[in-house]
Amino acid sequence: MQNEGPRYRQIAWQLKTAIEEGKLGAGRRLPSSRVYAQELGVSRVTVENAYGELVAQGWLERRGQAGTFVSEHLTLKPVAVEPTWFGGEEPHPQPFQLGLPALDLFPRALWARMMGRRLRTQTRFDLALGDVCGEMALRQAIVEYLRLSRSIECLPEQVFITSGYAASMSLILRALNGQGQGMWVEDPGFPLIRPVIAREGITLHPIPVDNEGMNVEWALANVSDARFALVTPAHQSPLGVALSLPRRRQLLDWAMHNQAWIIEDDYDSEFRYQGKPLPPLKSLDAPQRVIYAGTFSKAMFPALRTAWLVVPLPLVGAFRELVRQIACPVPIPGQQTLGDFIREGHFWRHLKKMRVHYARRRRWLEEALLAQGFDVVAQQGGIQLVVNISGDDRRLAAQARAAGLAVQAINDWRIAGRGTPGLIMSFTNIVSQNMANEQVAALRRALT
Repeated sequence: MQNEGPRYRQIAWQLKTAIEEGKLGAGRRLPSSRVYAQELGVSRVTVENAYGELVAQGWLERRGQAGTFVSEHLTLKPVAVEPTWFGGEEPHPQPFQLGLPALDLFPRALWARMMGRRLRTQTRFDLALGDVCGEMALRQAIVEYLRLSRSIECLPEQVFITSGYAASMSLILRALNGQGQGMWVEDPGFPLIRPVIAREGITLHPIPVDNEGMNVEWALANVSDARFALVTPAHQSPLGVALSLPRRRQLLDWAMHNQAWIIEDDYDSEFRYQGKPLPPLKSLDAPQRVIYAGTFSKAMFPALRTAWLVVPLPLVGAFRELVRQIACPVPIPGQQTLGDFIREGHFWRHLKKMRVHYARRRRWLEEALLAQGFDVVAQQGGIQLVVNISGDDRRLAAQARAAGLAVQAINDWRIAGRGTPGLIMSFTNIVSQNMANEQVAALRRALT
């Protein structure tokens, strides 16, 4: 990487390299200088100078109020059209990118002060490995949060801290000796967890989803001998429906009578904008067959790499025995700071602010989509929305990704064949109605 010379030239070199390698395709719109400057932590003038240099060299072109674009007159490497599920390589979020909370809304200065306070006041004992299950202060804070927000009664001993959803899933399946067993999974459902499950020797049984969530009756009639069921009952991913109360009872009854385990992925229940959410399965878990999985990636930021499990009391010994061999991978200062953040009320205030902004940002995107003739599926919460379309949604989503728009096709989330076509997109990082209008206009151009 080129580190010599003024900062604006370093930025220009990075952008030029991305264009040459095909990561920024011809016609791709760059972020505004203000947004890009905030992401890089530099002045707006620095970014303007970098853009100006590349415009002069012919790499970029200005289009008035529409913004700055990669020149369409360049001969570039083809842009990959495979799904970029959660980004990570881009210097800023791609339009409609899933899995990211609103990065501009997180109180970074407050977090930095709290982290600094923890580092200044740490003792020599904080340099040791710590509890293999996770810091007790953080686990206690999660217990109190779940009691108030989700009506889940549990003990800190039942909480295990992990480095993310995939790590949580691996821990569950290893602790319960799941190899060779079957698992019900929602179809469509989150695709990135499937390889993790398959690596643990589990057979996936896709179960259709309708307007009441996973079709438990269909599952009982076709694959009743599974040992696990993975569900997103609060807000099904990606369709957004809630698992109905009768089906929740069916699922709990099946687990109790078959000695099976339900893995409840409660990935974004904090964000509901209409009505009162149904209680989590874990709050109804009298037979103690539900393992509750949560994460801070959607409510705070993904780089925190912190998730948690609440396991039934009879399983605590088996889980603790396994984590003794691997220990908690999340750094102790981060766990301690997160515990302080929750306990001092900052987490509640952050969620309250996010709900207000997300309701507005969802409305901006929905209005822009409707103005362009898209059919938006009504949902009561979440950090993404679904648009019904006609035609091959996989091909159309690939066209959109080639134009730098990170939408995904519902049929790419299916296992058993194809169903109703649609596109999934996020609104969390849309900061104005104008931005929503521009991104949707670009989507319409890419699709037609």
